Amino acid sequence: MAEREPAYTVASDSETTGEEKSSPLPEIAIGIDIGTSQCSVAVWNGSEVELLKNKRNQKLMKSFVTFKDEAPSGGVTSQFSHEHEMLFGDTIFNMKRLIGRVDTDPVVHASKNLPFLVQTLDIGVRPFIAALVNNVWRSTTPEEVLAMFLVELRLMTETHLKRPIRNVVLTVPVSFSRFQLTRLERACAMAGLHVLRLMPEPTAVALLYGQQQQKASQETMGSGSEKIALIFNMGAGYCDVAVTATAGGVSQIKALAGSTIGGEDLLQNMMRHLLPDSENIFKRHGVEEIKSMALLRVATQDAIHQLSTQSSVQVDVDLGNSLKICKVVDRAEFEEVNKEVFEKCESLIIQCLHDAKVEVGDINDNLVTNLCKITEVYKGINPLEGAVCGAAMEGAVASGISDPFGNLDLLTIQATPLAIGIRADGNKFVPVIPRNTTMPARKDLLFTTIHDNQTEALILVYEGEGKKAEENHLLGYFKIMGIPAAPKGVPEISVCMDIDAANVLRVLTGVVMPGSRITVVPVMEVRMPMVDDGHGWCAEALNRTHGATMDLVTLKKA
Repeated sequence: MAEREPAYTVASDSETTGEEKSSPLPEIAIGIDIGTSQCSVAVWNGSEVELLKNKRNQKLMKSFVTFKDEAPSGGVTSQFSHEHEMLFGDTIFNMKRLIGRVDTDPVVHASKNLPFLVQTLDIGVRPFIAALVNNVWRSTTPEEVLAMFLVELRLMTETHLKRPIRNVVLTVPVSFSRFQLTRLERACAMAGLHVLRLMPEPTAVALLYGQQQQKASQETMGSGSEKIALIFNMGAGYCDVAVTATAGGVSQIKALAGSTIGGEDLLQNMMRHLLPDSENIFKRHGVEEIKSMALLRVATQDAIHQLSTQSSVQVDVDLGNSLKICKVVDRAEFEEVNKEVFEKCESLIIQCLHDAKVEVGDINDNLVTNLCKITEVYKGINPLEGAVCGAAMEGAVASGISDPFGNLDLLTIQATPLAIGIRADGNKFVPVIPRNTTMPARKDLLFTTIHDNQTEALILVYEGEGKKAEENHLLGYFKIMGIPAAPKGVPEISVCMDIDAANVLRVLTGVVMPGSRITVVPVMEVRMPMVDDGHGWCAEALNRTHGATMDLVTLKKA
């Protein structure tokens, strides 16, 4: 009789998961790299980083959860004999791309081409997600699916390490908003895990690179001079770039850039190229449509893999319902179909190098090598394992573990991946803390009133890079009252933003009247968007209620 996998439970997304349910704190936090398509777990074993394996001896496991039976199972314990078996409607994947997104998000709309149900009302709320189980749709959320998967990872790790696991260091994409980070933490809490650190993926790689450079300088008795490295990471769902300066075990992130482009975009672009009307054909999401979608997805995926080593490939697939594809695709055709994706990768690298103030020569097609005037890329790090190994090292450092050989004498000085600011100057986004500001950070900016005798102001806090306020992510808002009545432009309203080492954001305000150096502490009526509400709704409702009566403008000092 086959060995039965351990049963597990996941807290409901509507429940509160409190600290009272936690197991005793382990000695060391583990590192988890949950990718859009695959994941891995690593831990510092006392002398080096060790990647953990599942029962099938795999270090890299597919990120999915299948709802075939009463107890869902994920890619840690489940295995399919054929790739297309996981694409018949009862399997949810790409959770990392969907988590923390509302139904107006283009990434969510692109996910409607996946072989499970993603429905939107297009009103700024969480999308409806469901798996097809015995011809019945079973609704779920990206957080719940991710939590189920994390439970399997936790059980696998506890079995391997023979101790309870509670604390984790998780890698995240650079472009993740703070709202997405909170939903990721929520999924971990549902799985009984406490997030000790959230590390942007290239930052985790930078930590590992710093440790390797420190070790190399110790072995050669060198001084460990500063080295500048460009880290480029493109997975199935996200593309991240970082420029880091490393010396003596200290890595400073000089610039970060990220976007929601990845292998999934390459795949979907090719699917549309092979079957131009695929979105309409598969729109109904019935059993037959899902089966056809799965067959097309697998055939396209195989073709892309073959094109990495071949100049051309024959795509020959019968999708059923008299739909057949018989076509030869060459590498040039593939590159042309995905031209915009590659151009976006190029622009991210250029932006990151520019932000880091790194001088480069003329740019040509060979992005990473020629942009940095080198002939080959650094081979000291396995590209599939770099992020999780860095997360495991950070887990050891954050847990207070000391190493007699100095392998954990490491520090990564992080930077803010996105700008944080407020709506002002009409409907503009005015950054208070710019992108790539060294953390921890504390910055302030002066604003003033736009109406005579304006005694109240509405502070809407946004995160992002868009020029207009609505192009960014609304983090929260509050109203300040008690501004002394005065002509417009007279009160000096200071908005101060503080990000501590744990990446906690605080927003503070104060009002000063010229001629009186006494700060007026205004009354603050705090309102934060509910986690499941559409943030767009909040901003629209505020605009309808207050209009521009409580707006601010940037104070221009003479």
